[in-house]
Amino acid sequence: MTKTPTHNTAIAYLFWIFGFMGAHRFYFGKPLTGLLWFFTLGFFLIGWIIDLLLIPAMNREASRRFRPGRYDYSLAFLLLWFLGLLGIHRFYLGKPLSGILFLLTGGLFGLGWLYDLCTLSDQVDSLNRSA
Repeated sequence: MTKTPTHNTAIAYLFWIFGFMGAHRFYFGKPLTGLLWFFTLGFFLIGWIIDLLLIPAMNREASRRFRPGRYDYSLAFLLLWFLGLLGIHRFYLGKPLSGILFLLTGGLFGLGWLYDLCTLSDQVDSLNRSA
């Protein structure tokens, strides 16, 4: 039984370009190693290069772990990565009050953005499961 993919491999490779900051690891719901990559520049660039080969496996694991549904993981992460300090991803997820708060405070002074970077896959999964 093949499960519907929740994450897009092409988007993952796009995030891999920013992977020295852990973007692709956050995308696949791996916040601890994402933070490690974020603070060590892709684990001193060595982990970042190795991840180029590991993305397909991370994609399969994410598809087993997370549920597809109304909210798209790729779109949510693109909005977070490029417009997250403005809270646009929060508006997309149906959270307008926190979206306005992000908009007025620059993503809660960047800390809210970092929190969402670590938890967005779980947030989208929770919304997809409740829908």
